Amino acid sequence: MRKVSIGLTNPKSPANVGAVLRAAGCYQAGQIFYSGTRYDYAAKFHTDTKNASQNVPLQQSPCLLQAKPAGAKLICVDLVEGAVPLPEFEHPEQAYYVFGPEDGTIEQGIIDAADAVVYVPTKGCMNLAASVNVLLYDRLAKDLNRNQGDDLIKASRDTNNKVKVR
Repeated sequence: MRKVSIGLTNPKSPANVGAVLRAAGCYQAGQIFYSGTRYDYAAKFHTDTKNASQNVPLQQSPCLLQAKPAGAKLICVDLVEGAVPLPEFEHPEQAYYVFGPEDGTIEQGIIDAADAVVYVPTKGCMNLAASVNVLLYDRLAKDLNRNQGDDLIKASRDTNNKVKVR
């Protein structure tokens, strides 16, 4: 699934960015871009608990549109009127998912440039990291070629977990 990139609109919470890094590592996203300066002030707090940033580049970009990887479809994920509910959305093979900030929304210019705008149909809004996790899980769940089974479990679980279904 390295055909996935993530854009974060001016994230403010180091905990949320750390959790987004962890999600990107779990779901094998290729890279994360973020706009704004709020995260830079908070980056000194080490919130990347699985050190995903060693494998998933995280970089600041003055413009998330300019950071869009070549060939990727721009998919905005936010509570925006007229957006498609995530359960009805078909993910493109190569995608650049841009998420709104914890305390705001994606700029109208980015929404206007999007190939699609989707939302998670919840009552109220989720936090940034939860939204990224749900979106990436939905992409994985809809992928018929996904890796699954005991080999994946053995390679993914914590060293303290050796439990089996009998």
